[in-house]
Amino acid sequence: MEKLALVAQALSDYDYVRFYEPKDLDVALLKTLHEAHYVEAFLTGEPRKLATIQGFKPWNVKLRDAVLAVNAGQLQAAELAFEHGLAANIAQGFHHATPDFGCAYCTFNGLALIAQQFPDKRIFVLDCDQHGGNGTAEFVLKLPNLYNFSIYGQAFGCASYERAETRYIHPTQGNFHDYQQAIHEGFAAAQAWGADLIIYQAGMDCHQDDPHGSAWFSTDLIEQREQLVFRLGKNSQIPLLFVLAGGYQKLEKLIPLHVRTFEIAQAIYYPHE
Repeated sequence: MEKLALVAQALSDYDYVRFYEPKDLDVALLKTLHEAHYVEAFLTGEPRKLATIQGFKPWNVKLRDAVLAVNAGQLQAAELAFEHGLAANIAQGFHHATPDFGCAYCTFNGLALIAQQFPDKRIFVLDCDQHGGNGTAEFVLKLPNLYNFSIYGQAFGCASYERAETRYIHPTQGNFHDYQQAIHEGFAAAQAWGADLIIYQAGMDCHQDDPHGSAWFSTDLIEQREQLVFRLGKNSQIPLLFVLAGGYQKLEKLIPLHVRTFEIAQAIYYPHE
């Protein structure tokens, strides 16, 4: 969580970045998305075991308010993406959170929240976190306007359903050619489905220096991934929202990787500004 403020601080030096404060989040939305007793536990801190089931310990008000702001930012960023064609939330998508409860440091699934809030829009998630978006995959069974396409390299994968596809790229035996192919397949699926919004989980935990990373995934290849995603996104003419997703190496190395995503998005979508 601490990387989010540092990424925002780094981006404050860029004239082309416009910041928005998240609006207040109606917690009733969370209680229709997730089991109400889990939501209430996280909001109040009691019972403590359920409030911290996703792994954030100890529970505290500051963490609670940060999580609510993250999810409020998801909805606001989606609105901005529909309006402008491109937007970002400087936060994670919390893609491991299932309908029943949080999991693996993911509290409320902000990707599914967007689908719930915009039921007349088809929401396609291109998840490039190193860990499969298992929670989002479960939400496709609940939300008919949600599609999850997860490209991952760690065993923490996700189930495959109709509108929930997976592409596993091995962390040592895989290669970038296969990864590129998976991205192309993801965009093809989004277009064939008639997606109204693509949410790109721009995970950095696949980087070779990350504790969870793939040995072959260098900084240069990360940049090529971002260039490919944003080029395909722009060419598709489907509004695109991106979020930061995972990344666990030392902050001094991690923050530039996340900032580079914004730089590449700007260069491709607005090359003359």
